[in-house]
Amino acid sequence: MTEPLRVVVADDQALVRTGFRMILTAEGIEVVAEATNGVEAVDAVRRTRPDVVLMDIRMPEMDGLEATRRILTGAADEPRVVMLTTFDLDHYVYAALSAGASGFLLKDVTPEHLVAAVRTVRSGDALLAPVITRRLVERFARRTPDTTALHRDLAALTPRELEVLRRLAQGLSNAELADRLHLSEATVKTHVSRILAKLSLRDRAQAVVIAYETGLVSRGEREDPLCSADHE
Repeated sequence: MTEPLRVVVADDQALVRTGFRMILTAEGIEVVAEATNGVEAVDAVRRTRPDVVLMDIRMPEMDGLEATRRILTGAADEPRVVMLTTFDLDHYVYAALSAGASGFLLKDVTPEHLVAAVRTVRSGDALLAPVITRRLVERFARRTPDTTALHRDLAALTPRELEVLRRLAQGLSNAELADRLHLSEATVKTHVSRILAKLSLRDRAQAVVIAYETGLVSRGEREDPLCSADHE
């Protein structure tokens, strides 16, 4: 029998914690702990060893960004962290993804989307809401590409893998990647897995960051349709 998915909910608003607990529990997902600030969140994760942490960004004592940094230390069994926010602000997006978060959810997420999101990140995929992906593209499209960094960091990738990474960074799901590149979804998943392995990345969220930082995604490409990576 498959073990139930275990989640920690960290948010300083009791109504948010209670609502998320009710939604997740109703779908057979176990909420093993709640936290009202970052300090409690770090302690809860160490005590309960969850699969996923739903982490509010703005909390007293220690914010969600610092708590995420302390939780994600590179251990093999560490949880996936999804940031919760009412804000879709640029610097939060980049800081959270750089800290190792697997994605973002806005707090007005629907119950169905919340449950799907938790299951998505537990399976190893990243979660980027369309509006947040768009903000991330806008932020990094303004940067001058560092071609030296591009060649250094991405040299291990084949031309096809570079194309998959470029499309992935624009927010396309596996199904959309398959359609655009005329490949099967299975082949796309293989390419994505190889990209993550070659670049020593945790998941698609980190792949998005490196694609922008190296200049692989340019301003001229940002007109492509953007969608979330949780439609797979």
